[in-house]
Parts: sequence; structure tokens; C-alpha cells
Amino acid sequence: MYLDFFQLKEFPFNVTPDPRFLFFSERHREAFDSLLYGVEHRKGFIVLTGEVGCGKTTVCRSVLNNLPGTTHSAFILNPSITAAQLVRSILLDLNIDPKGQDKLVHIAQLNRFLLQRLEKGENVTIIIDESQNLGPQLMEQVRMLSNLETDQHKLMQIILSGQPELKERLRQPDLRQLRQRVMVHCDLAPLTAVETALYIQHRLKIAGAADPGSFFQSASIEQIHARAGGIPRQINTICDRALLSAYVRKNRQITALDVETALTELASLI
Repeated sequence: MYLDFFQLKEFPFNVTPDPRFLFFSERHREAFDSLLYGVEHRKGFIVLTGEVGCGKTTVCRSVLNNLPGTTHSAFILNPSITAAQLVRSILLDLNIDPKGQDKLVHIAQLNRFLLQRLEKGENVTIIIDESQNLGPQLMEQVRMLSNLETDQHKLMQIILSGQPELKERLRQPDLRQLRQRVMVHCDLAPLTAVETALYIQHRLKIAGAADPGSFFQSASIEQIHARAGGIPRQINTICDRALLSAYVRKNRQITALDVETALTELASLI
């Protein structure tokens, strides 16, 4: 709607986890580097936690995009499944045709695939998003999958990505075996006020803005940061609606009034 008016090539504040728009705050860079290190050096279990909307999925997708072509991956977005369905989903994501309905047969298929990849010097990564929702049986299944290893190598790197509740889950006594296998753990934090300003400019630049620093007044950015609490997804929602408000006024600069208008319209969501 407002792309031509602001001379943008695409919408800068979509809430989809597009790796092209990933902004590397200090913590996001740390998380990205840690996940990449954990996968490339076969650390086995890796945990990424952060509040809703902090960019966990975007970081994971960006890591996958930056892994060498010799790394095979599976991305499980919906953990509300059974243990058998989890194994089957992993096989399908790895382009393996599950034979029959027996979970043990599927695990044998997976193990065979992992050993074949190791022989070729290749790697396999499994990302399970929203892992705080994994039930006890699924958590146990994930732990059992980590047993697929040789004396020298972890055959599969498993990234558990989830909200802060995931940390609490892993502290439970019945998950101590899984917790003890976590070799890399990183936690995403909300953006600071300075990072929020840089984040907004970054997304505008990726979307094609010739002068991304001229769009939002300083006062409007301060309002956005205060209301969004530094959460990227919330920032996106407010910025998108504020741009629309400025477009309606036929003004190319987003003011505090536009942010107020956006917040009023989003009162039930933010």
C-alpha cells in the first residue's frame, strides 16, 4: 500500500522470519556464532532460548543458510506431535522415505543415513522450534536420538529453540541426562534503545530505502522502543502501522503522532 510512496522495494516490517532481515545485535551475533560453532564442531545438543518475538527462528534459519552444502538439515516447526511422528518428520525433512509405521524401523533408517553421511564427511542438523512445548515422551525421544553416535563423533546436532520456559524444563530432575548433554547454550535478549534505532534503519535499508535514517524521528523511535520493550516482532508491528499512518497523512517522516496512532489501533495486540 505505501511502498511506492516511501520508495521501498518491499515491506520492511513483515513479521515472517526472513533471514535477509536478520539484524545482528550483540546477543544475536553471539547466538548466531554459537549455533554455527556448535553445528560445525559436532557439539551434539545446542539450546537457544529467548522471549516470544526475539528472533529465535530467524537466527536458526540464518544459521541453516550459512552452513556448508555438506550439512543436511531438518526443521521441526510444530513439536505438538507424538514421538513416532517426530522421528517420521525428521526422516521426511531429510528426504528419506519412511518405511512402514514402526518407529524402531524409522530410527534404524535414520541411523543408517547418519552413518552414511559421516563416511562422506558430511553433517546433519535437526532444529526443533518451540521446544518448550515438548512433552515428557518427546523430550525422552530427543534424548534417545542423541544416542545415535560413534565412539568419536556425534552423528547428529540437535538444536532446541524455545521460550524461557525451556530453561525451566531442562532444570527438572527427570531431564538431567538431557541437560548434561547440552554443550552450547545461548539466550537472546531484547534490543537496547540504541539497537532498536539501528534495527529499524537496517530493515528499511534491506527493503530498499535510500536514506533509512530519515524515516523515523528520534522521539518516535524512543516511543517504539519503550512500548515494544525491545522485542523485534513488536517493533515490526508498530513500525508497519506507523508507516501506514504517515502514508495516510502523505508525510514521508514518521512522527510521534504516527506512533501514537499505531499504538491506539494496536491496543488489543501490543
